[in-house]
Amino acid sequence: MSDSGTFLQVWYVAMIIGGILACSVGVIIFLVHNFRVSVIKDFKEKYDYINLNEIKWYKLAFTAIGVGVGLFINLYGSDPANRLNTIGVWFFVRLFFGIAGATLVAYVSGLILEFYYPTRLNEKLKKWRYMPRINPKTGNKMRLLSEEEEDVHLDLGRQAEENIFSVDYDVWIDEKTNEVKIEKYQGHLTALRCNNCGFYTMRVVKEEVAQVNEDGSPKEILKHYRCSYCKNVRATAFIVSRKESDDYKELKEMSKQRNTKNVDMIRIEIHSILSGKKFYEFPSVEQAKKFLENFDSDKNPQ
Repeated sequence: MSDSGTFLQVWYVAMIIGGILACSVGVIIFLVHNFRVSVIKDFKEKYDYINLNEIKWYKLAFTAIGVGVGLFINLYGSDPANRLNTIGVWFFVRLFFGIAGATLVAYVSGLILEFYYPTRLNEKLKKWRYMPRINPKTGNKMRLLSEEEEDVHLDLGRQAEENIFSVDYDVWIDEKTNEVKIEKYQGHLTALRCNNCGFYTMRVVKEEVAQVNEDGSPKEILKHYRCSYCKNVRATAFIVSRKESDDYKELKEMSKQRNTKNVDMIRIEIHSILSGKKFYEFPSVEQAKKFLENFDSDKNPQ
């Protein structure tokens, strides 16, 4: 057998072994990630782990599978009946298609994970964020407080973070023991759903203070968003609340009648006879109500 024939035999064996190993690694990465998710008992820890790692781990898994696909493409023509026993142009053409196939699998899967999968991931994260909490000390079921109720349990610093939507806090309470659990989540610094393409790829690119109070504190903040997929842009105004926690203490019974924590966004469209229309978007019903209570068409020109 010629040297080229021996090389090709070794090459084919290497492609088989390498392809099986690469695809196996991809499957193992996928299974290991989901196993680690399943063994995390605390819902907040599970949320954080999925949010930080799921897309990254899935990209690694599909990259490994893509490499395996590229190696298997290089097995084409390995049947001795094809008489591809000498290295020729066909070898380099097939090598090129193998690399192209691996790149295609990795690239397409990367696009899906970057632009489409965040929609599915957001639904999964919501499930764990709002899964009823159990007090580990008593075994009692805890209740998620509304926006009005939770401010009683947040200090002024945390309330300020929520007011500008950089951080969102969930407050759970064991009503039998009054024990409170506060969980911290990223606010609108994470990607939002783009109204144009539908993907969760709308991110804040700039913030500016649009209006100030008499004491110089921010009254209205304007956030500029840009979609990383379709490049759509929008600007949304947010009213900064000045209410203190004591203002909400009497709203507990009223707040029990509804729970709107699972609302993604409230959009208000205001039409002006003089200046057309303007859109305002809020992450909760409570924030939208605060805006409407403070809205003045003369002070908020369209």
